Amino acid sequence: MTKIDIISGFLGAGKTTLIKKLLSEAFPGEKLVLIENEFGEISIDGGFLKESGVQISEMSSGCICCSLVGDFNKALKDVADQFHPDRILIEPSGVGKLSDVIVAVENTVSDVPELKLNSFVTVADATKVKVYMKNFGEFYNNQVESAGTIVLSRTQKLSQEKLEAAVSMLQEKNPSAAILTTPWDQLDGGTILSAMEKVSLADELLAKMRAEHEAEEAEHEHHHHHDHEEHEHHHDHEHEEHEHHHEHEHHHDHDHECDDPSCSCHDHHHHHHADEVFTSWGRETPKPFSQADIARILTALDSGEYGRILRAKGIVNGTDGAWVEFDYVPEEHEVRTGRPDYTGRLCVIGAELNERKLAELFGL
Repeated sequence: MTKIDIISGFLGAGKTTLIKKLLSEAFPGEKLVLIENEFGEISIDGGFLKESGVQISEMSSGCICCSLVGDFNKALKDVADQFHPDRILIEPSGVGKLSDVIVAVENTVSDVPELKLNSFVTVADATKVKVYMKNFGEFYNNQVESAGTIVLSRTQKLSQEKLEAAVSMLQEKNPSAAILTTPWDQLDGGTILSAMEKVSLADELLAKMRAEHEAEEAEHEHHHHHDHEEHEHHHDHEHEEHEHHHEHEHHHDHDHECDDPSCSCHDHHHHHHADEVFTSWGRETPKPFSQADIARILTALDSGEYGRILRAKGIVNGTDGAWVEFDYVPEEHEVRTGRPDYTGRLCVIGAELNERKLAELFGL
């Protein structure tokens, strides 16, 4: 299987710097091909790439957006046939429409089973979001709107207030993209790759809850055989729901957590009935919090006025320069110093969540 990652961005946004960082830190040992196609930009230094063991396939006929049907499709298939790489990085022209490139890759991938479109990223200069939206409307906005992940460069040059305003403008155009707001020098390439591949906290938490649930059931299987069959039925149903659900707004965790001793849901909420629906609420934000802020917020989750909260997890920017990581189960929480993430991320899972009040509680 060859993964294809598209890294787009306006002229001068920092695509080359990002690609170099990913090559040295995120893809060690992978056989990589970079397809670059620039229009009026100096191309990546060939010497550097040859040292990294990367083959360059130069494409003809100008920029990608001008040669979608013929050359691009063929170039991609040729690269796959000739090199059988683990990953193909495509760096389109800075003036191309990202949506055109995505369509072109999808058309090729549909013919070649071993190719998979893995991610499509836009690199954007955080200091220019407002002016570019105004002056380069159609092309710039297309790159923002089409991205699965937006990697902001030069965020350290902005005040917190201006950074939050830039993120807000981007979220308005693309509410579902992961937006990387942490300065790159604080991140390793692997963290940037996780943003590109968009493993959400909700999915991480649900996987953990499911694993705990299964481990607990396996342990008690010989004691509670009939109960186990009933739970297994609910678990399968939940799993099916999750597999077929694109967004992670509504997860049906039927009776999911009842056997989890760490949850204390038996004492705190009595018993979860099988027809209860658990949902997740999550946000990504560059907003800073102190450890005391987070401890106060997590204590408030026990009050019941935000819904019946089963789990909460997050990593957010700290007010003193250190990042703050937290985990919550009913009537218990842990707040500690953590490693920087691509932006502040938090997730709450429970029943009858009051999303408006949760957003107010976190000040978002």
